[in-house]
Amino acid sequence: MSEQQRIAATLADLSPGDLLLVVTGAGVSTASGIPTFRGSEPGAVWRQHDVELATHDYFRRDPVGQWRWYLERFRSVDEAEPNAAHRALRRIEEIAVDREVDFLLVTQNIDCLHEAAGSERLIKVHGTSDRVRCSADADCELAAPQGSLPRREIDLEPFERRPSDRTLPRCPRCDAPLRAHVLFFDEFYTDHVAYRFAEVEQAAATAAVVLFVGTSFAVGVTALVLRQARARQRPVASIDPAGLPAGMSRLGIEALRAPAERALPELAQSWTAASSGSARRT
Repeated sequence: MSEQQRIAATLADLSPGDLLLVVTGAGVSTASGIPTFRGSEPGAVWRQHDVELATHDYFRRDPVGQWRWYLERFRSVDEAEPNAAHRALRRIEEIAVDREVDFLLVTQNIDCLHEAAGSERLIKVHGTSDRVRCSADADCELAAPQGSLPRREIDLEPFERRPSDRTLPRCPRCDAPLRAHVLFFDEFYTDHVAYRFAEVEQAAATAAVVLFVGTSFAVGVTALVLRQARARQRPVASIDPAGLPAGMSRLGIEALRAPAERALPELAQSWTAASSGSARRT
């Protein structure tokens, strides 16, 4: 039996009320033209830019520099379209719902491609590129821990034309500088309610099956989910063309070395076929 078949069989064994938890990383969006942000790929952003750029500390020291960097990233995600991987995850969600299996998709990505593909049971645990928020912390209703506003409501043209302190995007409520509505490297998952980290923790503690897609397992949320699944001896699978990171092969993860845009549509078809076969046998 191939890795693809084993993963499909694991999904087919899910019973009504079980939770299928899917965690996606940058690799799910590479076929849409968005570069990965970690790893060995030539276009990996973190190989070209210091991680310091995506910190709150850097924002405080050089908000103009950080805004210029994030606007470059936002342009790439704004132009992207969902690929076959995003659409297949929507199909997998539909299959789960049809079989009364609970489903949750947790993405580390800030792009909006899962939503564009129709995913509904979705948590964007690292924030989202289509919103911004005030940097004044709890002193403003548009700041953390609850506030934000759509990026489209902010006129960024003056800053894009001539980046400077004078043209920085400003909060419409208090005039403090706006910032990206994303989780910086020196911040915590609990800093904003929109990250819905308590729900992620609950899902990690109860998931019957965990499927990682396109992630290098380099951030806290993947460590949390993997640790919880292993502690409860729940099946864990990973889909990524690079396979598992060094040292993780001994963890009992079913690893499928394949691009998400190829493997996920096949997995959706296999799960449908396996489930249908199980129903006939009973």
